[in-house]
Amino acid sequence: MFRLKHRKFSKLVAVMLALTITMLSLAQTKIVPPPNKYKPSDDIQIGRKGAQEVRQQMPIFPQGDETDRYVERVGQRLVQAIPQEYEAQFEYSFDVVNARDINAFALPGGPMFVNRGMIEAAKNEGEMAGVMAHEISHVVLRHGTAQATKAGSAKVQGAAIAGAIAGAIIGGTAGGLITQGSQIGLGAYITKYSREYESQADILGAQIMARAGYDPRDLANMFKTIEQQSGGSNGPEWLSSHPNPGNRYERINQEAALLRINRTNPRYDVAEFERVKAKLRGLPQAPTMAEIEKQKGGGQQTSGGSTSTNEQILSRVELPTSRYRDYSGSNLFRVQVPENWRDFAAQNSVTFAPRGGIGNVQNQTVHTHGAEIGVTQANGRDLREASDNFINGMLQGNSYLRATSGYRRVRVENRNALGRGFSGRSPITGKNETVSIFTAQQGNGGLFYIILIAPEDEYRAYQPAFDTLLRSLRISQ
Repeated sequence: MFRLKHRKFSKLVAVMLALTITMLSLAQTKIVPPPNKYKPSDDIQIGRKGAQEVRQQMPIFPQGDETDRYVERVGQRLVQAIPQEYEAQFEYSFDVVNARDINAFALPGGPMFVNRGMIEAAKNEGEMAGVMAHEISHVVLRHGTAQATKAGSAKVQGAAIAGAIAGAIIGGTAGGLITQGSQIGLGAYITKYSREYESQADILGAQIMARAGYDPRDLANMFKTIEQQSGGSNGPEWLSSHPNPGNRYERINQEAALLRINRTNPRYDVAEFERVKAKLRGLPQAPTMAEIEKQKGGGQQTSGGSTSTNEQILSRVELPTSRYRDYSGSNLFRVQVPENWRDFAAQNSVTFAPRGGIGNVQNQTVHTHGAEIGVTQANGRDLREASDNFINGMLQGNSYLRATSGYRRVRVENRNALGRGFSGRSPITGKNETVSIFTAQQGNGGLFYIILIAPEDEYRAYQPAFDTLLRSLRISQ
């Protein structure tokens, strides 16, 4: 008898809870996504292209770093809380940019980038999550391609948007990075989002926060936090690209009153948030976006056939990402390299390096992390002699290197090849350096070479990238 009453009581509680949740969901504001002529797959294509360029051009915290893992966990928690009626198979990802500016931006289709400065500015996890929920809402409501739809020009196609994103990230000013909350780089076609879009992102962001266990009032508070900590005559970076739709603080709090929120014990990981912030405080000060833009430069072909760059060697270089991109910009080869490696092309070679892994020292280009792939004249009767002559010439400019092994026979794209290791203390970085050189004969008689380089204490972390490069390499001749 007791069990029977208990079951009836449990059923009654369940029914009442379901009715309560239903009433709350009816009470909250219903957001209708704006008209959009693009398919969700277009958003994904655009986001992939833009994210690839961001990861190549911006100083991204390496995957597996504590800060990166933390922001990823918060982001995925918010993604799981997106209301079902808005769900789309987007590719959400969350990266941290080592930049001092208080900013964050999301690209169509799901990639999000949060500046280190935004994390450091937040007073608690809820404020940081509020910014992320706002950005996720722009993605969910597809405001990027909706804005392109509103532009109403036949010239604005998905591929064009993706290309414009790439161009804006590579060649734009420090404040001109693409943001879901401001523009997607199409100049006259796409301008800042309307206040209506900003209001939609505020409201849906508040709803996502509540569903994820956060207090939406932290989103409202974050706007005040940013204003207080940014200062400057130009105003806060994030707020300048996310115009106030009017009564923003009051409207978010009004929406919060309609939502089911655990106000007494909101879902914060206080200890981890403080641990991450303490770690960030212990790092060297992050550069501003303007400083990153000033340092940013590309390789250029010179008459001597070598790579020239105006970049600087950095003491701290980010590790290779586990995401790869296809490189086919040379008529010599195709290959896969980490997304955060940029390419510097010369006449007969291409150098791949992360930011800070290649730079100009005393008017000479120095390469400390990454790979160089190219072809040179084969001076020798066979592969062994040609390899000896090539390596001896390379060592003349890198006399600190000493061979750590003899030649070993390997296969590179089903070709007979030779591999040899070298090491030595770099006079530039002061660190022990490990260099691996592979050579193979081309069908036209040239010598194809691959040089892999990384500090000795980081070489293991670079090994997966080097293995992928060698495995994916396709030589043209």
